[in-house]
Amino acid sequence: QVQLVESGGGLVQAGGSLRLSCVASGRTFSSYDMGWFRQAPGKEHQFVAAISWSAGNTYYADSVKGRFTISRENAKDTMYLQMNSLKPEDTAVYYCAATRAAPTRLTMWSLYAYRGQGTQVTVSS
Repeated sequence: QVQLVESGGGLVQAGGSLRLSCVASGRTFSSYDMGWFRQAPGKEHQFVAAISWSAGNTYYADSVKGRFTISRENAKDTMYLQMNSLKPEDTAVYYCAATRAAPTRLTMWSLYAYRGQGTQVTVSS
């Protein structure tokens, strides 16, 4: 089992920044690829970004590329999502999740075996 807890969400004006954190406990964090997903009201979970276990590879949704940065510190069992130039359409509950899926499948929410409870991000216009 891997337990994941997100923090860092909040209310921010358009153009602002937030940094989300995801702290893991339980099984070895460093052995999992990690991802960030988000869910807006009435919508499905949407892939945001993913990072390989070694942090050697990162992946982004086109909608956040150039604005968001995913990173991790295995020594601290922690993953981050730095979000800059936020837009109202970024408003959602953001979830971190852990997987051992193949790199080509890291965008698939259903393949993440462990998931956090989510943190709300609201961007006002």
